Amino acid sequence: MSPDKLIHMANQIGRFFAHEGASAPASIADHLRMFWDPGMRADIIGHVAAGAAGLEPQVQAAVRLLVEADPVAGQAAAPAAKL
Repeated sequence: MSPDKLIHMANQIGRFFAHEGASAPASIADHLRMFWDPGMRADIIGHVAAGAAGLEPQVQAAVRLLVEADPVAGQAAAPAAKL
């Protein structure tokens, strides 16, 4: 899937959960974990590691939560980058 499509989808999810305020990143991360396949998650993790262009802040925070929960996924997606 193209990066632009992933960014668009992730931001849509972020807007859906935005009403949750400070807990939105956790809800977004849960959604990504449950409904995105591992390849899509790896691609969005890599995108955040590369600078996260186009991703809303709460989505960036959610992706970082994914990496915190599964550091191996973060290393596999972006071994040289820091999240």
